[in-house]
Amino acid sequence: MNSTVPKPEHPRPQLVREKWMNLNGTWGFEIDAGDSGLERGLATRELASEILVPFAPESVLSGIEHVDFMEAVWYRRTVAIPQEWAGHSVLLHFGAVDHDATVWVNGIEVARHRGGFTPFTADLGGIAEPGTEAVIVVRARDSRHEMQARGKQATWYNNTHCQYTRTTGIWQTVWLEAVPEVHIKRLRMTPNLADSSITVEVPISRNRSGHTVTAVLTDGSDGRIEAAARADLDLTPSLRLEIPAESLRPWSTEDPFLYDLEVTVRDGSGEVVDHISSYAAVRSIALDGKVVRINGKPVFQRLVLDQGYWPESLMTSPDEAALVKDIELSMAAGFNGARLHQKVFEERFLYHADRLGYLVWGEFGDWGVSGGGTVGHNQQPTASFVAQWLEVLKRDFNHPSIIGWCPLNETHQVLHDRLTVLDDVTEAMFLATKLADPTRPVIDASGYAHRIRETDIYDSHSYEQDPDRFRIEQQGLAEGKPYINRKADGGEYSVPYAGQPYFVSEFGGIWWNEVEARQAVEGSDVATSWGYGQRVSSEEEFYTRFDGLCSVLLDNPDMFGYCYTQLTDVFQEKNGIFTFDRSNKFDLERIRASQVRPAAIETRG
Repeated sequence: MNSTVPKPEHPRPQLVREKWMNLNGTWGFEIDAGDSGLERGLATRELASEILVPFAPESVLSGIEHVDFMEAVWYRRTVAIPQEWAGHSVLLHFGAVDHDATVWVNGIEVARHRGGFTPFTADLGGIAEPGTEAVIVVRARDSRHEMQARGKQATWYNNTHCQYTRTTGIWQTVWLEAVPEVHIKRLRMTPNLADSSITVEVPISRNRSGHTVTAVLTDGSDGRIEAAARADLDLTPSLRLEIPAESLRPWSTEDPFLYDLEVTVRDGSGEVVDHISSYAAVRSIALDGKVVRINGKPVFQRLVLDQGYWPESLMTSPDEAALVKDIELSMAAGFNGARLHQKVFEERFLYHADRLGYLVWGEFGDWGVSGGGTVGHNQQPTASFVAQWLEVLKRDFNHPSIIGWCPLNETHQVLHDRLTVLDDVTEAMFLATKLADPTRPVIDASGYAHRIRETDIYDSHSYEQDPDRFRIEQQGLAEGKPYINRKADGGEYSVPYAGQPYFVSEFGGIWWNEVEARQAVEGSDVATSWGYGQRVSSEEEFYTRFDGLCSVLLDNPDMFGYCYTQLTDVFQEKNGIFTFDRSNKFDLERIRASQVRPAAIETRG
């Protein structure tokens, strides 16, 4: 692989084949301000400028840095498909394109996809064969005015409060892959700690008489576990890998052990038809009263809110090292995990979370549909939310670092006596999650509006800045009356709490930037700097407030975790533990000391 290609690493670490080609790099590019490009022939001619994929045109690293709204953008690249791929079909993969994408290859439409956070694939069979050239053209539409999942992307021209510069078009890796006619699709691996096994489901593109599938699990030493099954009877053969006691190492934050996994399809004569490399882990999650147990043990979740933005590259990590660095910085500060907030992170981030023992909640960037209806119907999520979320679940099911799912966040709409679009979509996303993955807990909507009475987890968001008032606010959990987010006038957003495990999934957000604090002691520079509540007056006051707020939650015997806002400053939002460029703002030992002591729920058994 060419080392000059941006982000050259394989984008899908859990299903790797030898024959693949990274298409990141220079592409033709043109902004289509009026979305008239198809009429003007942009699908068939060279484009006006160039861009560095996979960086969005709003970003510095793209070479474009156009931050105004773009109704549509176009990409074009000619690729020589290797002759040595002869006998294989060619798949064209996109990690993520924001928001509506249409793809043509050699003048033929090969894919349409809606959703800016999830992957999609085009089969180029019969259109672009090995040994020929493929002219790839992509149009991405990203309307300012449509109801669509945007996450933290601002719908105003300027960034404001906790909304940031937009991402349009391609923002994750584009790549080609050669596959045989009979090939393995995305694996599904389900661990079972209770009986020391991993079930591997192997979707096959098509069945052929006499074909078999074999899975081999290794532990890096002499341990080797193998299972085989016929691949001609079922669309998805299932194999059970039984791990002997001497080879069992449950995945945990202390020991994030990953087994190597090789899966092979053979024909009736024993010849290899397809082969992929992957990895797997054994880990369990259980809900016991108000306790969330990992591998049977209570683990207090010391989470941090991670927005996943970088100054020079926005939602795309600038390189592989940046993904690792964010996890390592978080862990150095005393956190053991993160809410991956209002964004579906690159799959390689999850690989590093798996590898480093970093707990994460998988989320979706659902913001962008508020204000579309009348009072009480202001949230207007679309049917595509469910399809996009199912794509997330399919992509990320196998990652042991993911310990819960949260499809929605702060869907602020009052509860009244009519069912709404929000109720329908919330229930659909919750039920889809439980059906797709019965092994992990699900929050129907983080903070509010809780609309599903059987939601596995109940939570709230509180940015109370005074530790004493925060303690009073949170003390009702012991009596089954926890703090619940309500409308300012007292209106209810959520169905009542029903005794589920409970945590404060956003708190803190302490506003601090030393230079700006000197410039605006009273916090009057909100146009360029923002945080929650009144900013602290000194770094020492920050430590006192941070320790006090964390102590309230650590000392509560019914609280299973928390999530502090946030890992880094992001543009104008100055409430990070680190600056936007990942420099230190604080003494990390003091931040860490406030968090790493045992929590009350961990010591009660």
